[in-house]
Amino acid sequence: MKRIVILASGSGTNAENIIKYFKNSNLIAVVQVLTNKKDAKVLDRSKRLDIPYSIFNKEIFYSTDVVLNNLKKNADYIILAGFLWKIPSNIIEAFPNKIINIHPALLPKYGGKGMYGMHVHNAVVGNREKISGITIHYVNENYDEGAIIFQKSFEVLVCDTAEDVAEKIHSLEQENFAQIIEKVILENG
Repeated sequence: MKRIVILASGSGTNAENIIKYFKNSNLIAVVQVLTNKKDAKVLDRSKRLDIPYSIFNKEIFYSTDVVLNNLKKNADYIILAGFLWKIPSNIIEAFPNKIINIHPALLPKYGGKGMYGMHVHNAVVGNREKISGITIHYVNENYDEGAIIFQKSFEVLVCDTAEDVAEKIHSLEQENFAQIIEKVILENG
């Protein structure tokens, strides 16, 4: 059984989708959710779905091995589902090609520090992009620069608002993220 630990900072819709997707799997299980926000909605979802969770702060994450040791004990793969902090090098080194993120744009466009959520969607619409989409990628030491695993695009209509783009992105995330995680884990072990 391969164990997933999800890191999330926000509402947790992707985390919930992943948890539900693997709920009855004999091969892969979500065993824990970690968050850096004590009021993150992902905690409500974790409680409702009976997934253990833990909350940490910036000092614990960057200045101690508490999170690293937890991950070494509990995770085979780490999934970032709306987690906004840069992953420290000690965690990246301990989990080479075992940390997967989803980004709400077609990287390398609209990636990097500060490019998340509505910031991305506003930029896509503001620049009159003709296509947008999602990128699922491995995490390395730089924001949104890890090797790309999967991309899925859609046409951005002239009449689309940033909210319309956000809705389309969310649909692609829900349709693809868990399945791509499963494929990566089954192919790589």
